[in-house]
Amino acid sequence: MYRPLEVFIGLRYVRARRRNGFISFISLTSLLGIGLGVTALITVLSVMNGFEREVRGRILSMTAHATISGFDGTLQDDWRALEARAAGAPDVVGVAPYIQREAMLTRGNLVRGAILRGLLPEEEPRVSDISRFMVIGSLDALRPGEFGIILGIGLARALAAEPGSRITVVAPQAVVTPAGVAPRLKRFTVVGVFEADHGQYDGGLALVHLEDAARLFRYEEGAIGGLRLKLADPLRAPTASRTVASQLGGTFWVVDWTQLNANWFRALQLEKTMMFLILTLIIAVAAFNIVSTLIMVVTDKRADIAILMTLGATPATILGVFIIQGAFIGIAGTLLGLVGGVALASNVETLVPRLEKLLGAKILPADVYYITEVPSELKWGDVGMITTLAFALTLLATLYPAWRASRTEPAEALRHE
Repeated sequence: MYRPLEVFIGLRYVRARRRNGFISFISLTSLLGIGLGVTALITVLSVMNGFEREVRGRILSMTAHATISGFDGTLQDDWRALEARAAGAPDVVGVAPYIQREAMLTRGNLVRGAILRGLLPEEEPRVSDISRFMVIGSLDALRPGEFGIILGIGLARALAAEPGSRITVVAPQAVVTPAGVAPRLKRFTVVGVFEADHGQYDGGLALVHLEDAARLFRYEEGAIGGLRLKLADPLRAPTASRTVASQLGGTFWVVDWTQLNANWFRALQLEKTMMFLILTLIIAVAAFNIVSTLIMVVTDKRADIAILMTLGATPATILGVFIIQGAFIGIAGTLLGLVGGVALASNVETLVPRLEKLLGAKILPADVYYITEVPSELKWGDVGMITTLAFALTLLATLYPAWRASRTEPAEALRHE
């Protein structure tokens, strides 16, 4: 009358009677545990995806998607011709020259190391969004020969500098004088401050005019450090940069942003992997609960199993009954976690500010973290992987109890009934 028989009996066993309500409680605990694990995994991976998106966006807004330089770290007189050829390469939407070296900035007794980047104000917007991060002044304030400098807001605070302040830049090059060997020094005037909301740049980057940088670092006349490229799709930077390198020919280094930031993204990927493995243990614990639940059900239903087998039920039928029972718990828990995880991950950016308002404190304070909001990016590929893993673990947990039930001997089980 009931087809298939395994599904009917398995679902019937899920609804425990009053005398074995403890088994039903453990089943409910397992279901909630699976749901909690799936929800936590989806939410945590979505938040980490959000952080990766935010940091990647801020890195790409300040750095070039790819750079071209010579083997000695410079490009000579013909760099304008090379710039024109690079601009015509596929996927390249912008090219601008630059000089970038390490230097030491001092003001009074305050000293900070920084990256000094020389650029052309009229061409820099082709490859970066630095103009929209200016909080004081503008790139146009950098004029050749005037030795103006624009500081990141963290660097400006560290040096207690403001527009009009005089900063001494110490280049990592020595000058031989009658008094001995002395470092190269040059006084710059602060003409602007930018804030990119990225600690690496706000606290360690200073901008000067390209010609002023060339004079400070004693570049030959007409030479630059290299060319910065902006690509149509920065995520295709490794492929696009190789295409540019093959078309340019010659002896050039072409490096993309993924190579320059490889360690950071490797660390993030390692963190995501470890969080995934740790939170998967929640699902694994819930799956072990399913094992104990089904073993107790098998022990409780030995007489029923024996009667079914004497009526013609095969070991495969008994096996299917208990797999269906465990699978139902797994499916229900996974669906519960899927709904909860998607709902939570989709509303993290709304819920966190409300939680902060309730607690009266910032979860990510601005004086510690350069990303002060909790971002979230839900990826359906991650959702599919998590739900598949959760269901696979619960299904695996049903195999031993179901096999044990299928090995029941009817005569032995009914002897003491």
